[in-house]
Amino acid sequence: MAQHQKWSFTDRLAVRIADFAIKRPWTTIVAAVSLIAMSAAGLGGLSLATNYRAFFSPKNPELVAFEDFQATYTKNDNILFFVKPKTADVFSNDITAAIEDLTERAWQIPYAIRVDSISNFQHSWADGDDLTVEDLIIDGESLTATELAAKHQITRDEPLLFRNLLAADSSATSVNVVLQYPEQSEAEVPTAVAVAREIEQEIEAAYDVDVALTGVSMLNNAFAEAGIKDATTLVPAMYLVLLLATALVLRSFVGTIATLLVIMASTLTAMGITGHYGLALTPISLTAPTVIMTLAIADSIHILVSLLSLMREGKSKTTALREALRINFLAVSVTSLTTIIGFAALNFSDSPPFVHLGNITAIGIAAAWFFSITLLPAAVRLLPLKVTVRENGTRSTAALDRLAQFVTSKFRPIMVVGLLVSGGLIAALPNLELNDQWVEYFDERVTFRTDTDFALASMPGIYPMEFSVTADGAEGISDPEYLQNLEKFTEWLRVQPDVEHVYSYTDIIKRLNKNMHGDDESFYRIPNDRRLAAQYLFLYEISLPFGLDLNDRVNIDKSATRVTATLRQVTTDKSRAFITRSEQWLRDNTPEYMHTRPTSANVMFAFISQRNIEGMLTGNGVAVVLIALVLMLALRNARLGLLSILPNVLPILMTYGLWTVLVGRLGMAAATVSATSLGIIVDDTVHFLSKYIRARRENGYNQPEAISYAFRTVGLAIVSNSIILAAGFTFLAASTFKVNYEMGLLTALAIVVALAFDFFLLPALLMLGYRKDTDSEETLLIGHGSTNYENAEPVQQSA
Repeated sequence: MAQHQKWSFTDRLAVRIADFAIKRPWTTIVAAVSLIAMSAAGLGGLSLATNYRAFFSPKNPELVAFEDFQATYTKNDNILFFVKPKTADVFSNDITAAIEDLTERAWQIPYAIRVDSISNFQHSWADGDDLTVEDLIIDGESLTATELAAKHQITRDEPLLFRNLLAADSSATSVNVVLQYPEQSEAEVPTAVAVAREIEQEIEAAYDVDVALTGVSMLNNAFAEAGIKDATTLVPAMYLVLLLATALVLRSFVGTIATLLVIMASTLTAMGITGHYGLALTPISLTAPTVIMTLAIADSIHILVSLLSLMREGKSKTTALREALRINFLAVSVTSLTTIIGFAALNFSDSPPFVHLGNITAIGIAAAWFFSITLLPAAVRLLPLKVTVRENGTRSTAALDRLAQFVTSKFRPIMVVGLLVSGGLIAALPNLELNDQWVEYFDERVTFRTDTDFALASMPGIYPMEFSVTADGAEGISDPEYLQNLEKFTEWLRVQPDVEHVYSYTDIIKRLNKNMHGDDESFYRIPNDRRLAAQYLFLYEISLPFGLDLNDRVNIDKSATRVTATLRQVTTDKSRAFITRSEQWLRDNTPEYMHTRPTSANVMFAFISQRNIEGMLTGNGVAVVLIALVLMLALRNARLGLLSILPNVLPILMTYGLWTVLVGRLGMAAATVSATSLGIIVDDTVHFLSKYIRARRENGYNQPEAISYAFRTVGLAIVSNSIILAAGFTFLAASTFKVNYEMGLLTALAIVVALAFDFFLLPALLMLGYRKDTDSEETLLIGHGSTNYENAEPVQQSA
């Protein structure tokens, strides 16, 4: 009784919870199952996002600018059919017939509002004093070789076609379908894509061509397909991997089953609660179940390792279970809280999928904590559990004793080496390249990636930069001064090294000027008269068929035109540099009313990593401060709370440095990994420090003895958890989605680095101020299985 009176509040609370679960296991299990069932009822509310805009917050300035741009011109969600003849030339009878057939069929795609190809390109020419506008290719199957050659020459001379819908070597061509979704159902994009794929198969079966599908709608669909593929392959496989890893670590069937129950309960609870909110999941947030499963093991492992260790010392199952919960309750509670803080820091991200991942995982971690202190002991109480008593400890215990002796006797050189390695890796950070090419978000198992790569081999332009260049008032686009400045900008864009094609209104008006002067090539220039330019535009517009008008190029009151510069496959750094150069050129060479900033999905992705980093710098700072405060309060030691910042922050910086050395490039996951890793790796620090302080306060040990105590009592659990966590996050490398791949590998790397830090540099830091001459020689030679630390007489403790 006296011993109980010396227990802390958290000890007494832990024992009460343990007693309830042990004495009333069925009541505990029924209550837990009821909670799980209520949560899981929301699973039906989960859905998949089918739009890349889900990766951007509503207030994201690049998204806002793009939405404004699309409100001015035609919304440019598209499906691009890339057609490459297997043997014949594009301008042969069979292939031109195939293009005409594909162009006609493409109108059948749901939500299609425009179809552009070399066959229906609205070619204009002079017919006496009249302007004639019609499809470039009509009944291509019956055209003569001479006529086909003439059509071929027109496409090569036409700036709106060459390198746009026709490859530079004329070996391939494209049919672009513009779609306008009502955005009332998540099935809209998959429905349109399904019809496009049917057309693709029909054209390939009917003609001697290879067809690939790319474009924005295919990108949107790829996000959903990648998420489904990961959910249906990674999650089941992850259960098996974690089950085997837990079984190997615990070597206990009952312990493995109890851990599996906690994993399943935590995952169902988190995803069910998310479903109640009707959240649309992305490939990033769909990794939440995998992350929760991995993290949910941690608390169970610590409790079960202590339970099995106490039973091997001869304690009964109920006594050992009660004691295991007592000595681990504060540590698992603090680690759960700090991990929640780390993942909650993702709310500072500018990308909603990371926010969702953080919040879903935080819910799962809270559920895992709850079930590990209620459902786990109740299940263990009911299940038969037998453990062989071992009086002399295990081989792992002896190994940890030797490690403790090494780090306490060599702490000074360990500290010097550790800090040098840390400094060297951190120094490499400025060389890390941020790159978010959205085509490379997917690996070759995703059809969108293989189709796009196939298309890029012949037509490398894929990343559009859209400029809405305003004129000086309504009808101002016919002003010769505006047109001349617009032409200068167009020509400047065309000579930029990363630009594949430029689509500009100036090419249309110059062709019309030539047409209205009897196709005299000398008049292929900007008209000098505003009135004539307006008349040419009017004549051309009334000659265009439905669906092929200029609404996608000229705004309603004709006060602005759209210029599209298509970039080759470039890094996001180069994209941002191009954006800066183009803005600067307009400021230096055009009137103020023509100054504009490019927009497009490419622009949005070019800045998402940068915005995430800016947001997460704040988020990480807040998380570090909160975690340090939590540790100060939990450990009741301000010095150790501050000291904990080093083993939590340095491993993350070292991980980025190591990634810089090994890989050198990182995408959207760059900023967010720091928050997720911080929330995870702090667990080892908390468990090690809590046992260290317990030894100092309860047992009165000196620094080396307390470090050895920490190694013996929690070292195996830390190693086991680190192996399982690293394996779990490494498993994310099997994802078809690059962001998940990078996030998984980086987090796994951070866990391994943190383990080395906590086992070497943290003990070395704790040894600071220790003087060997203050203790006897025997004090330093601790361990070797001679001391039963868990059975030491407890005194008032707070860790």
